[in-house]
Amino acid sequence: MAAAPTPSPAETPFTPATGDGPLPAEPRDRRTAAVRTAFDGLLQIRRLTQDSETVPAAWELRKLTHAVALALEAAPFTPSATDADGNRTATGYRVRPGEEPRTVAVEWLGPPGSGAAAEERDRLTRCAETLTALGWDALLYRGPRRRWFAEVRPPHGTR
Repeated sequence: MAAAPTPSPAETPFTPATGDGPLPAEPRDRRTAAVRTAFDGLLQIRRLTQDSETVPAAWELRKLTHAVALALEAAPFTPSATDADGNRTATGYRVRPGEEPRTVAVEWLGPPGSGAAAEERDRLTRCAETLTALGWDALLYRGPRRRWFAEVRPPHGTR
């Protein structure tokens, strides 16, 4: 049986970078265009379903990790990355499910010796400001080993 053809970049579904796994493989200009198209689509969904770009849409509430990652990548913040063994290979944001229901955590991570820990509070403050401007509640906290992270949740009263 013949192998299925490899899909072209236009046929591959867009997935925002969460900071886990390898950096996106497509050329930078193509990735930037794909992020912009996806983010513009998100804003259009907000306008059409709520008459506002400043409140997360129902889709975002169901896909918190992807919605927050898309907003950060569009800002544009750089995502972190890992190799096949899970070792950090790039410094940037990482979005993961939060400890509480309906939350995500944004961390600033990098390879050992990258200086990510020294810059995390400043970078996460800017990430939180970006997300707050887009209607999310984003607050900075200190977690284990005194590392900073941003907890992001839908605005109060959102279902």
